[in-house]
Amino acid sequence: MAHHPIHEANENSPYGNLTKEEFYQKHHILHQETFMLNKHHMKIFTQSWQPAASNPQLKGVVGMIHGYTSESGWLFELSAVAIAKAGFFVCSLDLQGHGFSEGPRDHITDVQSLVHDCLQYFDSARAHHPNLPHFLYGESLGAAIAILICLHQRTAWKGLIVSGAMCEISSKFKPVWPLEKLLPPVALVAPSWRIPITRPPASRSYRENWKRKAGGKEPESADQREANCSDGIAAAESV
Repeated sequence: MAHHPIHEANENSPYGNLTKEEFYQKHHILHQETFMLNKHHMKIFTQSWQPAASNPQLKGVVGMIHGYTSESGWLFELSAVAIAKAGFFVCSLDLQGHGFSEGPRDHITDVQSLVHDCLQYFDSARAHHPNLPHFLYGESLGAAIAILICLHQRTAWKGLIVSGAMCEISSKFKPVWPLEKLLPPVALVAPSWRIPITRPPASRSYRENWKRKAGGKEPESADQREANCSDGIAAAESV
């Protein structure tokens, strides 16, 4: 695969000392972003990457799904850039309540709703490249969602790549006993009550200290991104 741009990142920015625009120009990547409306009329942020050549000979389509408390941009998008540099059309979205998508922050009431958002967006992206092979890539929660998508569409995908699939909650992310046993009843009464009883996920998701620092720095709020997104809101079929 082409050189992975993670080596250019630092604790302050995944783009290193470059602006976002300079970063894409350096790697010859065409980047696009927009919002789609899901079936619940929620605004879901989406973006895509592909070689910036005037008529690129694409090798395939890769749908990428980020993990819990993460987003489709920032550190996660560096892998998208690396895959796009290798000749693929790459697309991803911010899950509900994550990044710049609408929804309660980092609160998931029904994982199937996230699966349906991914199906809606990826189906549209695949429809624009019907003659190319299609692949799925997911990390953590995104890997579990990718598996569920493949169970929904058994013949639609040529390959599945999962990294640290969240098929169960790792003990290092669970609160200490007895809170682990006491919190489920509390969640029935106040499911969105945010109680900081464990360290931020980024502090346990990365081994390198600079990645932990970078992982906790989000560039702007969802409302700001919605206001700044020049593409506006688009239905999934217009991807």
